[in-house]
Amino acid sequence: MGIVGWLSVCYTIAGAGAAMTMSGLLSWYPSLQKPWFNPPNWVFGPVWMILYTMMGVSAWLVWRERKLNELQTPMGWFTLQLALNLAWSSLFFSYQNPGLAFVEILLMWVAILATIISFWDVSRLASILLVPYLGWVTFASLLNFAIWRLNEVG
Repeated sequence: MGIVGWLSVCYTIAGAGAAMTMSGLLSWYPSLQKPWFNPPNWVFGPVWMILYTMMGVSAWLVWRERKLNELQTPMGWFTLQLALNLAWSSLFFSYQNPGLAFVEILLMWVAILATIISFWDVSRLASILLVPYLGWVTFASLLNFAIWRLNEVG
């Protein structure tokens, strides 16, 4: 599969997430109250492209180090966190449900941490490459929570 394959997997998820994001970004998202620490919209695209690139390189580093039967747990966590990443875009932007998206992003945070831990034994560099992703998702979780609370109905 190689590095091109892993980058392609990550960029495919990025593209699908961006498509889901666009469904609510132009109409629903601007109407929301946002906390003072909400970055401008233009920040998200470049940050996510860097993070998806780091994810792809990280997965490739792990994939090339071990035999397939030794990769089930680390790559299982990696796949789960990618799926949760995509699901968050759908819950937040397509379904416009910040409360449910917040619960889901907490699960994603745990899956990213588990990926980092499981990658550590295979490739320390692969593990370290995911730390900024965990940091960004930590920030995104706080932002998601604040948006949910500021716009809670009822």
